[in-house]
Amino acid sequence: MKRFFLLALTLMVLSGTAHAWVWWNYPPDNQDVQITSTNLPIVWLEVDGQDIDRYERITARMKIIHNGDGQLNYADTVAHPGQNIDYEGYVALRYRGSSSYSMSPKKPYSFRPLDKPLEEGGEKKKVNILGMGKDNDWALLAPYADKSLMRDLLAFEVSRPWMEYTPQGRFCELYLDGIYYGVFVLTEVVSKGKHRLDLPDPGIEGDELTGGYIMEVNRTEGEITHTSRIRPVSPTGVSYPNQFVHFQYKWPDYEDMTQEQILYIRARIDLMESTLWNYRPTGTSNYQEYLDVENFIDYQIAQEFGHNVDAYRLSGKFFKRRDSEDPRFKMVLWDMNLAYGNADYYDGWRTDTWIYQNNDVLNAAGDPQLIPFWWYKLNTDPTYVAALKARWAQYRRSNLRQDRIMATVDSLASVLSSHSAVRRNYQAWPRWGQYVWPNYHVSQSFAEEVAWLKQWILQRIAWMDEQLGFDPNALVLGDVNGDGEVDISDVTALIDYVLTGSAADIDLEAADCNHDTAVDISDVTALIGFILNGSWP
Repeated sequence: MKRFFLLALTLMVLSGTAHAWVWWNYPPDNQDVQITSTNLPIVWLEVDGQDIDRYERITARMKIIHNGDGQLNYADTVAHPGQNIDYEGYVALRYRGSSSYSMSPKKPYSFRPLDKPLEEGGEKKKVNILGMGKDNDWALLAPYADKSLMRDLLAFEVSRPWMEYTPQGRFCELYLDGIYYGVFVLTEVVSKGKHRLDLPDPGIEGDELTGGYIMEVNRTEGEITHTSRIRPVSPTGVSYPNQFVHFQYKWPDYEDMTQEQILYIRARIDLMESTLWNYRPTGTSNYQEYLDVENFIDYQIAQEFGHNVDAYRLSGKFFKRRDSEDPRFKMVLWDMNLAYGNADYYDGWRTDTWIYQNNDVLNAAGDPQLIPFWWYKLNTDPTYVAALKARWAQYRRSNLRQDRIMATVDSLASVLSSHSAVRRNYQAWPRWGQYVWPNYHVSQSFAEEVAWLKQWILQRIAWMDEQLGFDPNALVLGDVNGDGEVDISDVTALIDYVLTGSAADIDLEAADCNHDTAVDISDVTALIGFILNGSWP
């Protein structure tokens, strides 16, 4: 195959065709797109015609121009000298992803900054990229099936205020060996690091043996995995006897783990699962000792709000700290590009079902990767369900309030369209009006795609409100700043109003804490009393 490429290269060079060798690095349909100016960071990757591999990393050179938020970036660095170089150096580069790789000609990348080329013994180094904390493991996600280009970042923004850790990401525009490849998302990956999951290296005995670990519910895909002892179940709790759930070792890598560490984390997962499996609504169970209930609720809300067709069963990342810090497993959000109605299979497009109950649909289709029983069991616990409903109400009064979630979508869309990044992307990859796996809705334009996404979200919110008993018009007394919680920030907002008379950022009805139709210092006193005592005067 390589000999064929070399022959093709020779013929094309002789004929004067530029960039002939990019044939085997999956270039876009239109290779003549250029950036004049953009509000997005510009990323250059240079591999000098090397064949980028899916598994083995190669040395590449990377340069990122970012003149700051609100500033323009220019691809012509000669005409525009002195621009801010956010990062410049070597990286170890490979392709990444599963379906996002195999089902898309626009490939995602994994890269690790290097102190020198791999061929010279280069070692990875930690760098701060685009204002995200220093680390040595990064990804360039390649939205392709997601024609809005924003579903991953939208999901991250929804969950970020609630979950302990959610990856940060930034839209950018990418050149590879001088060819414009379109809009990408440069993002953190879920990994161990001071600015990510700040976990210690596990030891081999005592408390040090108990953390930290990162695992993932996923396919085997050639990885060494731990197989759950408990089979996945149907929406009514009936086990599928011939189906299995697998856990990949993400940190430490399996080959770097001692036998003590492997045996420990396997046993800990087994203990968590057996305790949860043995829960009965009429009995007692201490499963809460082994998983962080609030974290699992936040993860469930993020997955269900997006009705993610891959939820719980693929890229299901979870981690554990040392017992002395926190003995419970916690989830981390990742991989939402097929969420928000984007999938035409496994009922992914629907707005009126729970995705955690999707195993019958998956099993009937012959998909071997089913949802772990965890989510079925948790949702049989009335205490868990009550907490889920209360948490949904908090979301809905804050960043999932209808006006706020629409504003978030509009803001992401504006970032993409205000200086024509989305136009350039679809010049390089002309796909409007075409089915791209697994689109449920085939849009004719970016504006139509964003409008459809917003309509789908509104329908999904309305259905979840009904199921979880939330009335969006109900007043939350004391929630002065409208963030879904009544706390000291509401006191601060109320005092500011009393002093300045500016009501721009407060809900005056919620601020009338003593029901006397006036908002004054007596309401501040009533609100402080509620926060301290848990009851209104």
